[in-house]
Amino acid sequence: MNTEEKNPQTEAGTDPQTDAEPEASQETEKAEKKDKGGFGGKKAKAEKEAMQKKLEEAEEALKKQKDQLLRTAAEYDNYRKRTEREKAAIYSDATAAAVLEFLPVADNLERALEQQECSVEDLRKGVEMVQTQLKKALEKLGVSEMGAAGEAFNPELHNAVSHIDDENAAENVVAQVYQKGYKIGDKVVRHATVVVAN
Repeated sequence: MNTEEKNPQTEAGTDPQTDAEPEASQETEKAEKKDKGGFGGKKAKAEKEAMQKKLEEAEEALKKQKDQLLRTAAEYDNYRKRTEREKAAIYSDATAAAVLEFLPVADNLERALEQQECSVEDLRKGVEMVQTQLKKALEKLGVSEMGAAGEAFNPELHNAVSHIDDENAAENVVAQVYQKGYKIGDKVVRHATVVVAN
């Protein structure tokens, strides 16, 4: 007679040690799933939402900056165009004001030429009157004459065309003026053409 006692678990073909291992691995898998879907999953989701929010805020800020840049560029373009128009208008107005001062001179010259019979003396007086009128018009525009005999020669104001020796004149002075110069304030409009002595 066989005295070996049969283990009911052995009979069933199950080993307690091998049965425990699948149960442990199943528990581990459950724990990992729980970890992924549980607290760890919530944390990742919260981080993702925070990053998404930051991205949206950055995109909104970028959009505002772009809009502001476009507005600034448009404003600058409008300012540039307006400035160009104003400069053109100022130049046009200044030219018109200058021409207006010379129109009476032109009118008097026309009247003088319309005279059929006049003496040389009358003609001379008429030309002198027109010259006086012209000088007044230039003065109103801030234009002053420069270049007169006896002035010290200044290359910034005078254009010397020749040099002469003159015992009666001081050294490096204007002896003769071929053509008067003109300036507005400190700006030279035309240099005086002169002859320099010594």
